[in-house]
Amino acid sequence: MALILKNAHVVDPSVELDGVVDVLIEGDKIARVAENIEVEGAEVRDLSGKYLVPGLVDMHVHLREPGFEHKEDIASGTRAAAKGGFTGVCAMPNTNPVADNGVVISYMIARAAEVGKCRVYPSGAMSKGLKGEIISEMGDMVARGAVAFTDDGRGIQEAGMMRRVMDYGKMFGKVFMSHCQDESLVGAGQVNEGVVSTRLGLLGWPAQGEELQIARDIMMCELTGCPLHIQHISTAAGLDMVRAAKEKGLPVTCEVTPHHLFLSEDDIDSTYNTSLKVNPPLRTQEDREALIEGVKDGSIDAIVTDHAPHAEWEKAHEFEYAPFGMTGLETSLALVLTNLVKPGVIDYSEMVELMAIAPREILGLEPVKIAEGSVADITVFDPTVAWTVNDDEFVSKSKNSGFIGFELEGRATDVFVGGVATLENGEIVE
Repeated sequence: MALILKNAHVVDPSVELDGVVDVLIEGDKIARVAENIEVEGAEVRDLSGKYLVPGLVDMHVHLREPGFEHKEDIASGTRAAAKGGFTGVCAMPNTNPVADNGVVISYMIARAAEVGKCRVYPSGAMSKGLKGEIISEMGDMVARGAVAFTDDGRGIQEAGMMRRVMDYGKMFGKVFMSHCQDESLVGAGQVNEGVVSTRLGLLGWPAQGEELQIARDIMMCELTGCPLHIQHISTAAGLDMVRAAKEKGLPVTCEVTPHHLFLSEDDIDSTYNTSLKVNPPLRTQEDREALIEGVKDGSIDAIVTDHAPHAEWEKAHEFEYAPFGMTGLETSLALVLTNLVKPGVIDYSEMVELMAIAPREILGLEPVKIAEGSVADITVFDPTVAWTVNDDEFVSKSKNSGFIGFELEGRATDVFVGGVATLENGEIVE
């Protein structure tokens, strides 16, 4: 049956669309975009007062399956994604077994097709077992559906290995996403090295532990010609390096998380809230402001969550023993609307670029447009809904959000994946 989404404010900069129109969906495709569409027998959804955009994609998510299903699994993680307004996520490979071969990639895709509430795009490990020693089975993974390569969670430690990985892997035409962490410098660091680490008596993690590998991997990109994407950038100096690389014409992109945009080391206090223990750590207020400026001026290409769920008992340890990471899929859109769009730092078109268009371009996915013939992956949100982040409402298995108690404005109401509703009126469609 045909479906007409009526009276939404449609924003899609890729087709220069910004206004109230109707969208007709037939099957899994958009059949027509125009004013006052009427089709006999069609289902009609009135979306007056809401915004309709190309389906959001989060290109940095930990779904934890296989191997760590007590934290999250593909079913719960994709439900959290749909609840947050996402039509697709790129899953990281630090699972058990590690996604370093085609069998694990095939499993993730098959499992997502069976239980998923959004599209799952698996990334493959650069090295076997994420050990940084032997090149992974890249060709096999690409043949089975891997969209990118990363040793996220640790990163390739040796420059020579990084060069071999990029030189070999560039034949597959995929982006290499780099988790920049020099373990010899970071060591057992817990929080950003500085005043806060000293005050709280926690081991410091210097910004240079991230920046050294950003500089190194940009050099490897220049040497090999392989596309490079810097993951979860967190420092002003690191962002300046990316800017310089772009000015040289290198194929370098980067991403930032809401927690690095809207939180800083100053939020970590004597309560030792382990939900604020993330990798890389929350940096200084000056870094946070520089990252917002990077979003504003276009130096940062994508906003991602680095959704990193952990079981409650894992995060209940002392700060230094708790695992790194926080959840983010269910709060990301609202945080961006509240803290970037509403104050006028960016507009809706720029938000769509950061959260829908650029992630697909970087990952080499098929573009999604609010235009005739495009696949009907669509996100609808109400920018006026005021709500307070409450972990009791999360559909993720894990509750380790650093934004519990935050008052936000704007929330996803409807999500369509290939024309099929996965979120309707704010509720997951079963």
